[in-house]
Amino acid sequence: MAAPPAPSRLRALAARALPYAPALAASGALGALCIRAILAQAGRPALPLDDAFIHMQYARRLAEGGFFSFVAGEGYSSGATSLLWPVLLAPFHALGLRDLSLVYAVWALGLVFHAALAVETARLARPLAGPAAAAGAGAMCAGFAAFAWFAWSGMETVAFAWILTRTARLAAALCEPAPPEATTDSAAPAEPPGAPAQPPTASIARSLALCGFVAPLLRPEGALASLLAAIALALSASRAVPPAPLPAPPLSAPSPSRSGALWHSARSAGRLLALAPLLGPLVVPALNLLLAGHPTSSTTSVKWLIGNPNYDGPTLRAALLDNVRLLVTDVIDGGQWTAVFLPEGSAAVIALGAVALAVAAHRRGRPAHAAIVGALALGALLPCTYLSFLWNRVRYVWPFAPAWIVMAACLARELGDAAQRLRPSLHYVTPLLAGAFAGALAARLPWAIGDLANSARAIDRQQVWLGRWAAQHLPEDARIGVNDTGALAYFSGRRTFDVVGLTTEGEARYWVAGAGSRFEHYEKLPTERRPTHFIVYPHWMACPPVLGRALVDATVEDQAILGGTTMIAYEARWDLLGSGALPVRSVPGERILDELDVSDLESEAAHAYALDPLADQRNMAIALAAPESSAPGELDLTRTELADGGRYHRTADRFVAHLAALPAEAHLVLRVASDDGAELAVSVAGEEIGAIDVPRGPWVERALPLPAARLSTPAPIAITLRRGAGFHAFHYWITGR
Repeated sequence: MAAPPAPSRLRALAARALPYAPALAASGALGALCIRAILAQAGRPALPLDDAFIHMQYARRLAEGGFFSFVAGEGYSSGATSLLWPVLLAPFHALGLRDLSLVYAVWALGLVFHAALAVETARLARPLAGPAAAAGAGAMCAGFAAFAWFAWSGMETVAFAWILTRTARLAAALCEPAPPEATTDSAAPAEPPGAPAQPPTASIARSLALCGFVAPLLRPEGALASLLAAIALALSASRAVPPAPLPAPPLSAPSPSRSGALWHSARSAGRLLALAPLLGPLVVPALNLLLAGHPTSSTTSVKWLIGNPNYDGPTLRAALLDNVRLLVTDVIDGGQWTAVFLPEGSAAVIALGAVALAVAAHRRGRPAHAAIVGALALGALLPCTYLSFLWNRVRYVWPFAPAWIVMAACLARELGDAAQRLRPSLHYVTPLLAGAFAGALAARLPWAIGDLANSARAIDRQQVWLGRWAAQHLPEDARIGVNDTGALAYFSGRRTFDVVGLTTEGEARYWVAGAGSRFEHYEKLPTERRPTHFIVYPHWMACPPVLGRALVDATVEDQAILGGTTMIAYEARWDLLGSGALPVRSVPGERILDELDVSDLESEAAHAYALDPLADQRNMAIALAAPESSAPGELDLTRTELADGGRYHRTADRFVAHLAALPAEAHLVLRVASDDGAELAVSVAGEEIGAIDVPRGPWVERALPLPAARLSTPAPIAITLRRGAGFHAFHYWITGR
């Protein structure tokens, strides 16, 4: 009798795609609602986050042949938080989707990943919670308002959640493969009719290695997926059972057994495969080091608490603990930051779900599944290492939410089983509870869709509008200083200068240090690198000395997504640069022997200037009338207005002066201020040489004679608060002859 024909590739593909059909239908319906709401409010395609346009700008530059350059002609930029998302968008731009038409491609990708995430979440839940609760997990995922918001936001959030969940599911399947025979036991539920056969271990291993490698290319937190994949692959390779020995070959054909050699070879290959996911987290740092000269991305420099120079050990620990506390007591509980997405009291369901996860693992013999789901849930702690994880509707946390959904599915299953043990007729409790959880999440959808549309309208009316205004009204050679860089770069077609430093190399360090340090840095920027205009939130920019004439503004009320109600376009003003470099009085024949320019990071480092924790929050740039001065010499009448960077609310300043040679006579000139008045004691090499009185009000300059004999090189100098609440330090000079 002839063997039945093998299924065609088309039929096999259809069988693999069948489980996605319901999810795609649900996502399509939800996407239609989201897009309709956005079009109704914005009047055209729009996105609710400026960061989405950063991805689109990188995608455009990729399509134009610039490898992750943000501005044409300026080379590589390390500001892409996702390497793969712009790569996925670039082909659509190359095919002709330009301007806002590229948004449709972004929405299409969001739909696909939204559906795929629901399927992966259900598959991850099934071995632990059974088919009914797993279906509920898929429904929870499909109806989760945060996933709906971000699937149509233009961001990589849902795609990243999908690859995290798929990596977790494959790792669990590799560690605890389903038995080959189909059973109705909850430990190994039968596949639904038409579902594809369980893939072989080798296929799972290859898919897992690929997911583990790719995950950190979508977002750096994907290193967690790389670690899970590497551990699962290593355990699988070490657990491989050697083959039974083959019978001895006949004497007429002597040959060694090849099965053992093949097993050893396969085991070695498995161990090598386990290394593949670990290479993924190295790709972006290697590119940054090769093309930008530093392994860290500019986003890491701006947003990551760890390594931030303004946080010492105790301050860093306090900030991390505050973030963890906020995560537990508010974010995952449907508090003020996440009420638009989560029902109030969600933390209790997640906590009970964690207990149910452990029970399910024990009852069904799935400890590895539970451990991997638990690790994925704990991944939500990773964003707690950021300066803030509340930005952009808490987008850094949601990729780990599928683990919470699996826990909720386990809770539904365990409560249903308990009810059925009390009364066998209560077999409907599990699907009822899973459906109730899904319904509670879906109840937030109208609110979330309204917020999505309102936020998209706000970005369109502000950043997008100003980008188009710049394209029409600014010269083609203009260079725009921006604090929100996405839409302004994408729509203006002008060069941008990212004052935050995300997309302009070298600026992140000065943004993190504070406004005063940025002003001092701008003094040393080559003229061709300085912006000709600024389009910023004035309170974010916090550097009024460089903001010239206001040209136009975009004000958007009734919104909660923007960094400010009003964003303003300015002409850049550079005439005050260097205006505060010298004391306002000088003695003919005297010269500057040494200078500490407070807030100038390079000057501070050269003089070992001591900073307190959180110094960035007290680092200002101001422009005022020339200070009243008691220093000796003639007043420079041409300098009626001065600008300088300074550090506020100091109680002590300590630095080390460096003089090329000992002067015959010298003075220390201080440019300082105090809100309520202060008295400052000045010491050189540990010995007090005098004190100065700082009146209440704007800055002043005061001078003290320095004992030349004590000005050894180097010379430690200390200015300490003797009276008052604090003082503001701007500049110190040692003058003499």
